[in-house]
Amino acid sequence: MLITLKTLTSTTLRHLETINCYKLSKKSQIFNKCSNKRLFANAAAAETELDINGFAYNVDSWTNVTPKILSYLGLNKHLQTNHPLSIIRQRIVNYFYKAYKTSRGNPLFSVHDKLNPIVTIQQNFDNLLIPVDHVSRSKTDCYYINQRYLLRAHTTAHQVDLISSGLDNFLVVGEVYRRDEIDSTHYPVFHQLDAVRLVTKDKLFERNPGLEILEKDWSPNLYNSNQSKQMLTLSKCMDQKKQSCHTLEAVKLIEHELKEVLVGLSKDLFGPDIKYRWVDTYFPFTQPSWELEIFYKQQWLEVLGCGIMRHEILQQSGAHNSIGYAFGLGLERLAMILFDIPDIRLFWSNDSGFLTQFDEKDLYKLTKYKAISQYPQCKNDLSFWLPSGVRVNDGFAPNDFYDLVRTVAGDVVEQIRLVDKFNHPKKNRTSVCFRIIYRHMERTLTQKEVNAVHKRIAEACVETFKVEIR
Repeated sequence: MLITLKTLTSTTLRHLETINCYKLSKKSQIFNKCSNKRLFANAAAAETELDINGFAYNVDSWTNVTPKILSYLGLNKHLQTNHPLSIIRQRIVNYFYKAYKTSRGNPLFSVHDKLNPIVTIQQNFDNLLIPVDHVSRSKTDCYYINQRYLLRAHTTAHQVDLISSGLDNFLVVGEVYRRDEIDSTHYPVFHQLDAVRLVTKDKLFERNPGLEILEKDWSPNLYNSNQSKQMLTLSKCMDQKKQSCHTLEAVKLIEHELKEVLVGLSKDLFGPDIKYRWVDTYFPFTQPSWELEIFYKQQWLEVLGCGIMRHEILQQSGAHNSIGYAFGLGLERLAMILFDIPDIRLFWSNDSGFLTQFDEKDLYKLTKYKAISQYPQCKNDLSFWLPSGVRVNDGFAPNDFYDLVRTVAGDVVEQIRLVDKFNHPKKNRTSVCFRIIYRHMERTLTQKEVNAVHKRIAEACVETFKVEIR
């Protein structure tokens, strides 16, 4: 039975927001009375409901999820036996099991790899101090179910809930969803691993009990509840060596532990002689923040982001007298490097020729991917005039076009490039040309097949974006 959000009780809502396991059968009804016009960021609102795994969500002007994207729910590639993503996940989990143990010798870190990817705006953004005007909240960047719910854009969205439940050392693994360009390294669904470690004063200063985590003259009342002022402070984080609430001793100790464990992880994955460097950066939810880069095949590659967790997040989670670190990394990025996998689409392939190349019986035997066959590309250009007064990124979002192509063509599209853009001053119209590169992962596409798909894409563009094909 479908449940409409308008009729949900507060108890049911809390259950819906914290549900921690899900499964979609092949017969599940993903969409209910939802037209293609509802799939994109600029589409008009429609009076419909969205049925996902037995729960009904109201559709509104923010709804931009597509049937194609929802079809990935429950696939759990990171848990699939002998899948390269599962191998990377297990290696990282094993590393932390060995690096941190309880007094009884048991693993200190808990692992959460089946959490519901449908989260609230508060979980995905507000809890993590992401500014209300931050670009990551945009409909062109995220997959929204409606103005309250979305498919998580990062596994960090579960941080506050897990800390609030009493956990202080945990790993979160799962798929995340972001609207992005189409090429060999970008895909709208990919997998992240996040980690959090919290340390109390007694543990951090076990050998120096006189030291403190928090400055003596600091008060939680100093945090301004006015969000705009708070975000003004956040924008200056890159210039600060620590948060004002933390003592320098606490920051340096937790920073040392964080960097030591992550360098150890990198050496465990890439070998003991790997060259690395730390780069200062900015994240809304950590301060200070860093990216770890490794020198691999004659170039520097970013492998993860990390930092000291902002104390406001710990406060709202009930971990008042603690300091913590957090980091996040992409499993596909690591797997593409370690296994020499050239195309991110391969991680979603069910071709036995791909899957049988990997064996998790020996996690530390890195098999290099061998292409079964290199099927030829087919390139077709699509040119059209945008409606009068509409410009690229001003009424027409390229990510909307990419989503339309994915919905119509699926994974036979390898890459899309905007190769030409022209603004006609007299007509007040913009012409764009996208080059669409088609290549099937498992067989050769004929030009006739490609032309048929290309025609359907053009027709969908006319209907959805009101463009004029050139």
